[in-house]
Amino acid sequence: MASTFDIAQARSRFPALKQDQVFLDNAGGSQVLDSIIDSLHAYLSRTNVQLGATYNVAKSCNAAYDEAYRAAAKFINASPDEISVGVSTTQLLHNLSTALDFQPGDELILSKLNHEANISPWVRIAQRLGLMVKWWSAVDNVNPVCDVEELKSLLSEKTRLVTCPHAPNITGTITRVKEIADVVHSFPRALLCVDGVALAPHRQVDVKALDVDFYAFSWYKVYGPHIAQLYASSRIHSQISPLGHYFKGTETLDLRLNLASTNYELAQTIPRILEYFGSDVASAWEQIATYEEKLQGILLQYLNSNERITVYGEPSASKERRVPVISFTVKGMKSQAVVEEVERRSQFGFRNGHMYSHRLVKEVLGLEDVDDGVVRVSMLHYNTEDEIKGLVKVLEEIIVPN
Repeated sequence: MASTFDIAQARSRFPALKQDQVFLDNAGGSQVLDSIIDSLHAYLSRTNVQLGATYNVAKSCNAAYDEAYRAAAKFINASPDEISVGVSTTQLLHNLSTALDFQPGDELILSKLNHEANISPWVRIAQRLGLMVKWWSAVDNVNPVCDVEELKSLLSEKTRLVTCPHAPNITGTITRVKEIADVVHSFPRALLCVDGVALAPHRQVDVKALDVDFYAFSWYKVYGPHIAQLYASSRIHSQISPLGHYFKGTETLDLRLNLASTNYELAQTIPRILEYFGSDVASAWEQIATYEEKLQGILLQYLNSNERITVYGEPSASKERRVPVISFTVKGMKSQAVVEEVERRSQFGFRNGHMYSHRLVKEVLGLEDVDDGVVRVSMLHYNTEDEIKGLVKVLEEIIVPN
Protein backbone atom coordinates (compact mmCIF):
# COMPACT_ATOMS: atom_id res chain seq x y z
CA MET A 1 0.00 0.00 0.00
CA ALA A 2 1.00 3.64 -0.48
CA SER A 3 2.07 5.87 2.43
CA THR A 4 -1.49 7.24 2.56
CA PHE A 5 -4.60 5.17 1.95
CA ASP A 6 -5.71 5.22 -1.69
CA ILE A 7 -9.24 3.82 -2.07
CA ALA A 8 -9.01 3.73 -5.86
CA GLN A 9 -5.78 1.74 -5.72
CA ALA A 10 -7.24 -0.65 -3.15
CA ARG A 11 -10.37 -1.26 -5.22
CA SER A 12 -8.34 -1.89 -8.35
CA ARG A 13 -6.89 -5.00 -6.70
CA PHE A 14 -10.29 -6.73 -6.33
CA PRO A 15 -11.72 -7.77 -9.72
CA ALA A 16 -15.19 -8.52 -8.32
CA LEU A 17 -15.68 -4.83 -7.52
CA LYS A 18 -15.98 -4.05 -11.23
CA GLN A 19 -19.58 -5.34 -11.05
CA ASP A 20 -22.58 -3.21 -10.18
CA GLN A 21 -23.05 -5.18 -6.96
CA VAL A 22 -22.00 -3.35 -3.78
CA PHE A 23 -20.58 -5.91 -1.37
CA LEU A 24 -21.63 -5.23 2.23
CA ASP A 25 -21.68 -8.83 3.44
CA ASN A 26 -17.92 -8.98 3.89
CA ALA A 27 -18.04 -10.60 7.34
CA GLY A 28 -19.46 -13.63 5.54
CA GLY A 29 -16.59 -13.60 3.06
CA SER A 30 -14.46 -10.90 1.48
CA GLN A 31 -13.75 -10.44 -2.18
CA VAL A 32 -10.47 -11.87 -3.46
CA LEU A 33 -7.27 -10.12 -4.50
CA ASP A 34 -6.26 -10.24 -8.16
CA SER A 35 -2.91 -11.77 -7.19
CA ILE A 36 -4.73 -14.67 -5.49
CA ILE A 37 -6.61 -15.45 -8.69
CA ASP A 38 -3.43 -15.23 -10.76
CA SER A 39 -1.55 -17.41 -8.29
CA LEU A 40 -4.22 -20.12 -8.42
CA HIS A 41 -4.13 -20.18 -12.20
CA ALA A 42 -0.35 -20.36 -12.30
CA TYR A 43 -0.12 -23.10 -9.69
CA LEU A 44 -2.74 -25.33 -11.24
CA SER A 45 -1.22 -24.78 -14.67
CA ARG A 46 2.37 -25.62 -13.72
CA THR A 47 2.88 -26.90 -10.17
CA ASN A 48 -0.04 -29.18 -9.31
CA VAL A 49 1.71 -32.28 -7.97
CA GLN A 50 1.94 -34.16 -4.68
CA LEU A 51 4.25 -32.92 -1.92
CA GLY A 52 7.45 -34.69 -1.05
CA ALA A 53 9.00 -35.81 -4.33
CA THR A 54 12.36 -34.62 -5.66
CA TYR A 55 11.77 -34.07 -9.39
CA ASN A 56 11.85 -30.45 -10.57
CA VAL A 57 8.17 -29.59 -10.55
CA ALA A 58 7.75 -31.30 -7.19
CA LYS A 59 10.54 -29.14 -5.77
CA SER A 60 8.56 -26.07 -6.85
CA CYS A 61 5.46 -27.49 -5.17
CA ASN A 62 7.35 -28.16 -1.95
CA ALA A 63 8.86 -24.70 -1.94
CA ALA A 64 5.47 -23.02 -2.51
CA TYR A 65 3.95 -24.97 0.36
CA ASP A 66 6.75 -24.09 2.75
CA GLU A 67 6.57 -20.44 1.75
CA ALA A 68 2.84 -20.47 2.45
CA TYR A 69 3.33 -21.65 6.01
CA ARG A 70 6.06 -19.10 6.66
CA ALA A 71 3.77 -16.33 5.41
CA ALA A 72 0.74 -17.61 7.30
CA ALA A 73 2.74 -17.69 10.53
CA LYS A 74 4.25 -14.26 9.94
CA PHE A 75 0.76 -12.78 9.47
CA ILE A 76 0.01 -13.36 13.17
CA ASN A 77 3.59 -13.24 14.55
CA ALA A 78 3.85 -16.98 15.09
CA SER A 79 6.28 -19.70 14.00
CA PRO A 80 5.42 -22.03 11.09
CA ASP A 81 5.38 -25.00 13.46
CA GLU A 82 2.63 -23.29 15.51
CA ILE A 83 -0.02 -23.14 12.79
CA SER A 84 -2.34 -25.49 10.97
CA VAL A 85 -4.19 -24.55 7.78
CA GLY A 86 -7.48 -26.27 7.02
CA VAL A 87 -10.85 -26.05 5.31
CA SER A 88 -12.59 -23.87 7.91
CA THR A 89 -12.29 -22.42 11.39
CA THR A 90 -15.09 -24.75 12.48
CA GLN A 91 -13.24 -27.85 11.26
CA LEU A 92 -9.93 -26.78 12.78
CA LEU A 93 -11.50 -26.19 16.18
CA HIS A 94 -13.29 -29.54 16.02
CA ASN A 95 -9.93 -31.18 15.32
CA LEU A 96 -8.39 -29.30 18.24
CA SER A 97 -11.19 -30.25 20.64
CA THR A 98 -10.70 -33.93 19.76
CA ALA A 99 -6.94 -33.76 20.22
CA LEU A 100 -6.58 -31.56 23.31
CA ASP A 101 -5.87 -33.47 26.51
CA PHE A 102 -8.56 -33.30 29.19
CA GLN A 103 -8.88 -34.84 32.65
CA PRO A 104 -11.96 -35.88 34.62
CA GLY A 105 -13.47 -32.89 36.40
CA ASP A 106 -12.15 -30.30 33.90
CA GLU A 107 -14.35 -27.25 33.37
CA LEU A 108 -14.86 -25.30 30.13
CA ILE A 109 -15.97 -21.66 30.14
CA LEU A 110 -17.66 -20.74 26.85
CA SER A 111 -18.67 -17.21 25.91
CA LYS A 112 -22.17 -16.92 24.48
CA LEU A 113 -20.82 -14.10 22.29
CA ASN A 114 -18.97 -16.69 20.20
CA HIS A 115 -19.79 -17.85 16.71
CA GLU A 116 -20.90 -21.47 17.07
CA ALA A 117 -17.51 -22.54 15.66
CA ASN A 118 -15.94 -21.75 19.04
CA ILE A 119 -18.78 -23.36 21.02
CA SER A 120 -20.02 -26.58 19.43
CA PRO A 121 -16.66 -28.42 19.37
CA TRP A 122 -16.25 -27.81 23.09
CA VAL A 123 -19.84 -28.68 23.98
CA ARG A 124 -19.47 -31.89 22.01
CA ILE A 125 -16.24 -32.96 23.70
CA ALA A 126 -17.63 -32.01 27.11
CA GLN A 127 -20.62 -34.28 26.52
CA ARG A 128 -18.40 -37.14 25.37
CA LEU A 129 -15.97 -36.89 28.28
CA GLY A 130 -18.36 -35.78 31.01
CA LEU A 131 -16.75 -32.35 31.47
CA MET A 132 -18.55 -29.35 32.96
CA VAL A 133 -19.53 -26.41 30.74
CA LYS A 134 -19.94 -22.99 32.33
CA TRP A 135 -21.59 -20.30 30.23
CA TRP A 136 -20.00 -16.86 30.15
CA SER A 137 -22.89 -14.58 29.24
CA ALA A 138 -23.29 -10.78 29.28
CA VAL A 139 -25.25 -8.34 31.41
CA ASP A 140 -26.03 -5.83 28.64
CA ASN A 141 -28.31 -7.24 25.93
CA VAL A 142 -27.74 -4.32 23.55
CA ASN A 143 -23.99 -3.83 23.81
CA PRO A 144 -22.81 -7.16 25.25
CA VAL A 145 -19.10 -7.64 25.95
CA CYS A 146 -16.84 -10.37 27.28
CA ASP A 147 -16.67 -8.90 30.76
CA VAL A 148 -13.53 -9.76 32.72
CA GLU A 149 -15.20 -9.48 36.12
CA GLU A 150 -17.90 -11.94 35.07
CA LEU A 151 -15.17 -14.29 33.86
CA LYS A 152 -13.38 -14.11 37.20
CA SER A 153 -16.52 -15.38 38.93
CA LEU A 154 -16.49 -18.48 36.70
CA LEU A 155 -12.80 -19.40 36.85
CA SER A 156 -11.54 -22.06 39.23
CA GLU A 157 -8.66 -24.47 39.73
CA LYS A 158 -10.65 -26.90 37.56
CA THR A 159 -10.79 -24.53 34.56
CA ARG A 160 -9.19 -26.15 31.53
CA LEU A 161 -10.36 -23.90 28.69
CA VAL A 162 -11.91 -20.47 28.15
CA THR A 163 -13.25 -19.42 24.73
CA CYS A 164 -14.21 -16.00 23.42
CA PRO A 165 -14.31 -13.99 20.18
CA HIS A 166 -11.78 -11.26 19.42
CA ALA A 167 -14.83 -9.45 18.04
CA PRO A 168 -18.30 -11.02 17.88
CA ASN A 169 -19.48 -11.39 14.29
CA ILE A 170 -22.78 -9.74 15.22
CA THR A 171 -21.67 -6.73 17.27
CA GLY A 172 -18.17 -5.97 15.98
CA THR A 173 -17.12 -4.84 19.47
CA ILE A 174 -13.42 -5.50 20.11
CA THR A 175 -12.73 -7.80 23.07
CA ARG A 176 -9.91 -6.99 25.51
CA VAL A 177 -8.15 -10.27 24.81
CA LYS A 178 -4.83 -9.56 26.53
CA GLU A 179 -6.60 -8.64 29.76
CA ILE A 180 -8.62 -11.84 29.55
CA ALA A 181 -5.49 -13.90 28.83
CA ASP A 182 -3.79 -12.52 31.94
CA VAL A 183 -6.73 -13.55 34.10
CA VAL A 184 -7.08 -16.99 32.51
CA HIS A 185 -3.38 -17.76 32.88
CA SER A 186 -3.48 -17.04 36.60
CA PHE A 187 -4.89 -20.58 36.83
CA PRO A 188 -2.25 -23.23 36.09
CA ARG A 189 -4.06 -25.50 33.61
CA ALA A 190 -6.37 -22.93 32.02
CA LEU A 191 -6.01 -22.22 28.30
CA LEU A 192 -7.55 -19.46 26.17
CA CYS A 193 -9.01 -20.10 22.71
CA VAL A 194 -9.90 -17.00 20.67
CA ASP A 195 -11.98 -16.81 17.49
CA GLY A 196 -10.46 -14.01 15.43
CA VAL A 197 -12.57 -14.45 12.31
CA ALA A 198 -14.45 -11.13 12.60
CA LEU A 199 -11.39 -9.11 13.61
CA ALA A 200 -8.60 -10.43 11.36
CA PRO A 201 -9.80 -8.62 8.18
CA HIS A 202 -9.58 -5.28 10.02
CA ARG A 203 -6.64 -5.32 12.45
CA GLN A 204 -3.11 -6.63 12.66
CA VAL A 205 -3.01 -9.73 14.89
CA ASP A 206 -0.07 -10.52 17.16
CA VAL A 207 -0.69 -13.76 19.02
CA LYS A 208 2.44 -13.36 21.12
CA ALA A 209 1.41 -9.91 22.35
CA LEU A 210 -2.09 -11.19 23.06
CA ASP A 211 -0.60 -14.19 24.91
CA VAL A 212 -3.35 -16.52 23.70
CA ASP A 213 -2.99 -20.29 23.61
CA PHE A 214 -5.17 -20.81 20.52
CA TYR A 215 -6.24 -18.36 17.82
CA ALA A 216 -8.29 -19.15 14.71
CA PHE A 217 -9.46 -17.15 11.70
CA SER A 218 -10.56 -17.61 8.09
CA TRP A 219 -8.44 -16.48 5.16
CA TYR A 220 -11.52 -16.21 2.95
CA LYS A 221 -12.57 -13.22 5.04
CA VAL A 222 -9.10 -11.67 4.72
CA TYR A 223 -9.12 -11.19 0.92
CA GLY A 224 -8.01 -14.76 0.22
CA PRO A 225 -9.25 -18.25 -0.71
CA HIS A 226 -11.66 -20.45 1.23
CA ILE A 227 -9.31 -21.85 3.87
CA ALA A 228 -8.73 -21.12 7.56
CA GLN A 229 -5.90 -21.11 10.05
CA LEU A 230 -5.38 -22.21 13.64
CA TYR A 231 -2.55 -21.16 15.93
CA ALA A 232 -1.52 -23.10 19.00
CA SER A 233 1.38 -21.89 21.12
CA SER A 234 4.37 -24.21 21.02
CA ARG A 235 4.42 -24.22 24.82
CA ILE A 236 1.31 -26.45 24.85
CA HIS A 237 1.92 -28.75 21.87
CA SER A 238 2.68 -31.58 24.27
CA GLN A 239 -0.95 -31.28 25.46
CA ILE A 240 -2.27 -31.99 21.95
CA SER A 241 -2.50 -35.68 21.02
CA PRO A 242 -1.68 -36.28 17.32
CA LEU A 243 -4.61 -37.14 15.05
CA GLY A 244 -2.48 -38.28 12.13
CA HIS A 245 -1.26 -41.74 11.10
CA TYR A 246 0.97 -43.42 13.66
CA PHE A 247 4.04 -43.22 11.42
CA LYS A 248 3.73 -39.48 10.84
CA GLY A 249 5.87 -36.95 12.67
CA THR A 250 4.61 -34.65 15.42
CA GLU A 251 7.10 -31.78 15.16
CA THR A 252 4.52 -29.20 14.08
CA LEU A 253 0.94 -28.33 14.94
CA ASP A 254 -0.04 -29.16 11.37
CA LEU A 255 1.35 -32.67 11.68
CA ARG A 256 -0.54 -33.12 14.94
CA LEU A 257 -3.92 -31.81 13.78
CA ASN A 258 -4.20 -31.80 10.00
CA LEU A 259 -5.54 -35.05 8.59
CA ALA A 260 -3.60 -35.61 5.34
CA SER A 261 -2.73 -31.97 4.53
CA THR A 262 -4.30 -28.70 3.57
CA ASN A 263 -5.38 -27.77 0.06
CA TYR A 264 -2.11 -27.09 -1.75
CA GLU A 265 -3.33 -24.67 -4.38
CA LEU A 266 -5.25 -22.52 -1.90
CA ALA A 267 -2.58 -22.48 0.79
CA GLN A 268 0.17 -21.41 -1.60
CA THR A 269 -1.69 -18.15 -2.30
CA ILE A 270 -1.26 -16.86 1.27
CA PRO A 271 2.02 -15.01 0.57
CA ARG A 272 0.16 -12.88 -1.98
CA ILE A 273 -2.05 -11.53 0.83
CA LEU A 274 0.95 -10.43 2.84
CA GLU A 275 2.42 -8.76 -0.25
CA TYR A 276 -0.73 -6.65 -0.50
CA PHE A 277 0.21 -4.84 2.72
CA GLY A 278 3.60 -3.78 1.39
CA SER A 279 6.79 -3.34 3.38
CA ASP A 280 5.31 -1.18 6.16
CA VAL A 281 2.69 -3.56 7.44
CA ALA A 282 1.86 -1.69 10.64
CA SER A 283 1.21 1.51 8.68
CA ALA A 284 -1.02 -0.32 6.19
CA TRP A 285 -3.17 -1.75 8.98
CA GLU A 286 -3.42 1.66 10.64
CA GLN A 287 -4.56 3.19 7.34
CA ILE A 288 -7.23 0.49 7.02
CA ALA A 289 -8.48 1.04 10.58
CA THR A 290 -8.65 4.81 10.15
CA TYR A 291 -10.45 4.58 6.83
CA GLU A 292 -12.94 1.98 8.06
CA GLU A 293 -13.63 4.20 11.07
CA LYS A 294 -14.96 6.80 8.61
CA LEU A 295 -17.15 4.23 6.91
CA GLN A 296 -18.72 2.91 10.09
CA GLY A 297 -19.14 6.45 11.35
CA ILE A 298 -21.36 7.33 8.38
CA LEU A 299 -23.65 4.37 8.95
CA LEU A 300 -23.72 4.53 12.75
CA GLN A 301 -24.56 8.24 12.77
CA TYR A 302 -27.72 7.47 10.82
CA LEU A 303 -28.65 4.29 12.68
CA ASN A 304 -28.25 5.91 16.08
CA SER A 305 -30.41 8.88 15.01
CA ASN A 306 -33.47 6.82 14.07
CA GLU A 307 -35.58 5.94 17.10
CA ARG A 308 -36.99 2.84 15.40
CA ILE A 309 -33.54 1.30 15.07
CA THR A 310 -31.66 -0.63 17.75
CA VAL A 311 -27.94 -1.01 17.10
CA TYR A 312 -26.31 -4.02 18.78
CA GLY A 313 -22.73 -3.58 19.90
CA GLU A 314 -20.52 -0.58 20.44
CA PRO A 315 -22.59 2.51 19.46
CA SER A 316 -19.58 4.71 18.68
CA ALA A 317 -17.49 4.55 15.53
CA SER A 318 -14.21 4.46 17.47
CA LYS A 319 -11.66 2.23 15.78
CA GLU A 320 -10.33 1.40 19.24
CA ARG A 321 -13.66 -0.13 20.22
CA ARG A 322 -15.15 -1.74 17.13
CA VAL A 323 -14.67 -3.04 13.61
CA PRO A 324 -17.15 -2.26 10.79
CA VAL A 325 -19.48 -5.20 11.43
CA ILE A 326 -22.74 -3.49 12.33
CA SER A 327 -26.00 -5.20 13.26
CA PHE A 328 -29.40 -3.74 14.01
CA THR A 329 -33.13 -4.38 14.17
CA VAL A 330 -36.01 -2.11 13.20
CA LYS A 331 -39.12 -1.71 15.32
CA GLY A 332 -42.17 -2.85 13.37
CA MET A 333 -40.20 -4.53 10.56
CA LYS A 334 -38.77 -7.98 10.08
CA SER A 335 -35.04 -7.96 9.42
CA GLN A 336 -35.61 -9.96 6.24
CA ALA A 337 -38.06 -7.30 5.05
CA VAL A 338 -35.43 -4.60 5.50
CA VAL A 339 -32.93 -6.60 3.44
CA GLU A 340 -35.46 -7.33 0.70
CA GLU A 341 -36.55 -3.71 0.45
CA VAL A 342 -32.96 -2.53 0.12
CA GLU A 343 -32.29 -5.16 -2.56
CA ARG A 344 -35.43 -4.14 -4.44
CA ARG A 345 -34.32 -0.52 -4.59
CA SER A 346 -30.55 -0.82 -5.02
CA GLN A 347 -27.45 -2.95 -5.67
CA PHE A 348 -26.44 -3.15 -2.00
CA GLY A 349 -25.83 -6.71 -0.85
CA PHE A 350 -25.94 -7.74 2.82
CA ARG A 351 -28.03 -10.13 4.91
CA ASN A 352 -30.04 -10.88 7.99
CA GLY A 353 -30.19 -13.78 10.45
CA HIS A 354 -28.11 -15.11 13.33
CA MET A 355 -24.91 -15.57 11.29
CA TYR A 356 -24.13 -18.79 13.19
CA SER A 357 -24.10 -16.83 16.46
CA HIS A 358 -27.38 -18.47 17.44
CA ARG A 359 -26.84 -18.32 21.21
CA LEU A 360 -25.80 -14.67 21.06
CA VAL A 361 -28.90 -13.63 19.13
CA LYS A 362 -31.33 -15.76 21.13
CA GLU A 363 -29.96 -15.88 24.66
CA VAL A 364 -28.03 -12.59 24.92
CA LEU A 365 -29.81 -10.17 22.60
CA GLY A 366 -33.11 -11.89 23.43
CA LEU A 367 -34.57 -11.84 19.90
CA GLU A 368 -37.52 -14.22 19.61
CA ASP A 369 -37.23 -14.92 15.89
CA VAL A 370 -33.65 -16.11 15.79
CA ASP A 371 -33.72 -17.05 12.11
CA ASP A 372 -34.91 -13.57 11.15
CA GLY A 373 -32.33 -12.24 13.56
CA VAL A 374 -30.58 -8.95 12.93
CA VAL A 375 -29.74 -6.95 9.83
CA ARG A 376 -25.97 -7.06 9.44
CA VAL A 377 -23.97 -4.66 7.30
CA SER A 378 -20.28 -5.53 7.20
CA MET A 379 -17.80 -3.28 5.44
CA LEU A 380 -14.19 -3.57 4.34
CA HIS A 381 -11.59 -1.01 3.31
CA TYR A 382 -12.50 -1.44 -0.37
CA ASN A 383 -15.97 0.00 0.23
CA THR A 384 -16.33 3.70 -0.50
CA GLU A 385 -17.79 6.55 1.51
CA ASP A 386 -20.23 7.19 -1.34
CA GLU A 387 -21.45 3.59 -1.11
CA ILE A 388 -22.21 3.93 2.58
CA LYS A 389 -23.87 7.30 2.07
CA GLY A 390 -25.95 5.70 -0.65
CA LEU A 391 -26.98 2.91 1.70
CA VAL A 392 -28.03 5.44 4.31
CA LYS A 393 -30.20 7.20 1.73
CA VAL A 394 -31.98 3.96 0.86
CA LEU A 395 -32.49 3.09 4.52
CA GLU A 396 -33.96 6.55 5.15
CA GLU A 397 -36.56 5.84 2.46
CA ILE A 398 -37.45 2.46 3.99
CA ILE A 399 -37.31 3.15 7.73
CA VAL A 400 -39.46 6.21 8.31
CA PRO A 401 -39.15 7.52 11.89
CA ASN A 402 -42.28 7.47 14.07
